[in-house]
Amino acid sequence: MTYLTFLRANSRWLAGGFLLTGFSGFGQTFYISLSSGHLRQEFGLSHGDFGLLYMLATLGSALSLPWVGRSVDVFPVRLVAVATCLSLGIFCLSMSVVNSVFMLFVVIFGLRLSGQGMMTHVSMTAMGRWYSAQRGRAVSVSQMGFPVAESLLPASFVVLSSAVGWRTSWAVAAAIMVFAALPVIGLLFARERTPQSDEVANGHAEGRQWTRGEALRDPMFWVIVAGVLAPPFIGTAILFNQVYLTELRGWPLELFASAFVAMAAAAIVTSLTLGPLIDRYSAKSLVPVMLVPLCTGCLVLALAPAAPIAFVFMTLLGISSGFTAALMGSLWPELYGSRHIGAIRSVSFALMVFASAAGPGLVGVLIDAEINFDHQLLAMAGYCALMTAVLTAAGRKLRER
Repeated sequence: MTYLTFLRANSRWLAGGFLLTGFSGFGQTFYISLSSGHLRQEFGLSHGDFGLLYMLATLGSALSLPWVGRSVDVFPVRLVAVATCLSLGIFCLSMSVVNSVFMLFVVIFGLRLSGQGMMTHVSMTAMGRWYSAQRGRAVSVSQMGFPVAESLLPASFVVLSSAVGWRTSWAVAAAIMVFAALPVIGLLFARERTPQSDEVANGHAEGRQWTRGEALRDPMFWVIVAGVLAPPFIGTAILFNQVYLTELRGWPLELFASAFVAMAAAAIVTSLTLGPLIDRYSAKSLVPVMLVPLCTGCLVLALAPAAPIAFVFMTLLGISSGFTAALMGSLWPELYGSRHIGAIRSVSFALMVFASAAGPGLVGVLIDAEINFDHQLLAMAGYCALMTAVLTAAGRKLRER
């Protein structure tokens, strides 16, 4: 089946998955951090203070996600998707009227749980469950909402907030979620998909259906998670501190914001390339090279501070994002089956959310302690190199199993 034929035959489900990941941008770090300067100034917070608050709120969402995420195994995907869109819209509206540090904590918790957490979780779980032989392509197409959001939302927020203010910009985001995203996604997911009979006939039937408890007792689950945590930790930490980074390098903030387009393009190309490769060779075969682009990006950003490096780094970060999203959407059902994928994936994704919380918090504290930022980047690159070696060994064991 060609890509075009696949898209035509599955347009409604793929479009729904794409919109879920795209609109999750309102709860992603790259969007929330655009208001960080206003929030720090309004509430008298330092980089470390805001980073710690952001970390704690995100940790709370990570702890909640395994329980909330199980809803995808219990209720129809459409119902969970609509409820998540409504929740994200409510918290976007709340951000437009936030008036205390405590309320800011609650709002960030809600944005992270409903946006980064559930919007992404519902999309990737649905694609993992609804597809078998074409799972790699389905995940790749659906996760392209991430780079599209990363390329459009930052610039849109900068333009809109300069015209009407940052608070009104969040109110506009709330209106988009409730009056545009919610009804369209609900319509697209009105009918669920099941893997087609030819997929089973071609040898793609699911094997053993692991429960969440069985998956958590599998040592390979934790080895893979240790590698998977690097992209959200590192990527979120750097993007969350993009204002600090541009000031440190002497780059215009508009320059870094424009580099999001390069990141988005790289993620889209990577995703479209990776989908067919996953379907042909399996996700577990590609795990060992998952962190190579991110390792390279951290090294480049640390060692070459010239302005054009912003585009080089963001391109490598886009490759890493496309790689990770496509692999993680396909790997868990490939390893553990699709019957309990909502519960299993909610744990792994909660840990990724935890990592995305720890990144800004830890780096913010280190910035306040005047720890050299380039040294931090080199440490991040070192972890990626170490985990690449570990994942290479793990990949061999997974293929044998």
